[in-house]
Amino acid sequence: MPGWREFAEQAPRIAAVFHRRHQATGHLCLLGTLRRDGSPRISPIESHIFEDELWLGGMPRTVKFADLVRDPRFELHTATIDPRVGDGDAKVWGVVEDVLDPDLHARYAQALFDETGFDLRGRPFEHLFRADLIGGASVHVGGGHLDLTSWVHGSPERVVRKH
Repeated sequence: MPGWREFAEQAPRIAAVFHRRHQATGHLCLLGTLRRDGSPRISPIESHIFEDELWLGGMPRTVKFADLVRDPRFELHTATIDPRVGDGDAKVWGVVEDVLDPDLHARYAQALFDETGFDLRGRPFEHLFRADLIGGASVHVGGGHLDLTSWVHGSPERVVRKH
């Protein structure tokens, strides 16, 4: 399954909306996971694109990460407060892999510090999840119409325009 770079090449419209909304919210997204009983859980998370991959990291011992360890399927949705979706809206979904490489964790912590000032350097990571993407979708409003774009791995983006 593709990582972020391959996804952005295969689904450039969705990646552009996701990136724009991701930047506008300071990387804040809503993460969908599955609880132990199979019911859905929605949690806020700051995801990051680092070394051409989409990463999910955060506080240790969170239930959202326990969900991902048990069942790696996820959905990540850009946060929006505009009911007219004037700046667009995007989501991606797939599976995560918990990458336990201390050298990668150190590079990630340094990049996070350089970008945000948040300092995790020298601290052990309980989890750092790399996202492999299976699909995505976006909404873009403009010019008197609404474009709904969808993508599934192995297929090109598909745009449906509504007036």
